[in-house]
Amino acid sequence: MLLKYDWSSPVSRKKAFVLLIAAAILWSSGGLLIKLVDWSPLAIAGARSALAALTIFLLTGKQLRFNWTAIQIGGALAYAGTVAFFVLATKLTTAANAILLQYTAPLYVAILGFWFLRERTNPFDWLIVFLTLCGIFLFFLDDLSPGNLLGNGFAALSGLCFGLFILCMRKQEDSSPMATVLLGNLVTAAAGLPFMFHTAPPDLAGWGALLLLGIFQLGLSYICYAIAVRSVTALEAVLIPVIEPLLNPLWVLLFVGETPGPWALAGGLIVVISITAHSAVKTLKGAGP
Repeated sequence: MLLKYDWSSPVSRKKAFVLLIAAAILWSSGGLLIKLVDWSPLAIAGARSALAALTIFLLTGKQLRFNWTAIQIGGALAYAGTVAFFVLATKLTTAANAILLQYTAPLYVAILGFWFLRERTNPFDWLIVFLTLCGIFLFFLDDLSPGNLLGNGFAALSGLCFGLFILCMRKQEDSSPMATVLLGNLVTAAAGLPFMFHTAPPDLAGWGALLLLGIFQLGLSYICYAIAVRSVTALEAVLIPVIEPLLNPLWVLLFVGETPGPWALAGGLIVVISITAHSAVKTLKGAGP
């Protein structure tokens, strides 16, 4: 279906629902697969994005539109920061901390939306901002090593970049969203290239994990999501991907045995509930997430 997809005509709701779930499950494999690759974090980010860029180009290349505006370039840079900081965070802290702190992106959208998109922020928005900040604070109460603290910082930066990426994507009207994602992957691949030669390359299992990361976890997942969002309600597009931050640490726990701290779990629960409630209420009111 993806190889023959015509971007001018949306798919059925049933197929869109399946694609949304598929995208969320593919995204959720990131924490586990990154943990399995013994290589420099930036080298992993670069190789993963290079494979994702190739996947996106092969499947959507004929329909990509590049306008080279400041917004499209800014969105690509924000995307690059999102994926690079996420790999650094996943290597330095727990997978749960990395994905849940990245999931704070709507917080930055709420704060910066007025200046960037001229969207009004109401008292309910600020309540969610306060609750999310409380959740983030709890992540740093666990007995963490300096490396884990640095990883939490990178995860928070990934969330900030993801929020900026969302703002840039919403600012674009007629541009191709996949073009911005492709550019972002190319930027990440270029930035990670020097680090690929500073350390020994991964073993065969590591290369297998990298192929899964680039082709499926990053490349195919974004294509699935881009196709699906055209045929579902905004509420469905917001709520179904919540599967990702719930499954991501579960895979790592089952296959690697990594367990997040109790404060991080409490903070993550506050973040997920707050952001999900905010997205649902705003979408039901027709204001968007």
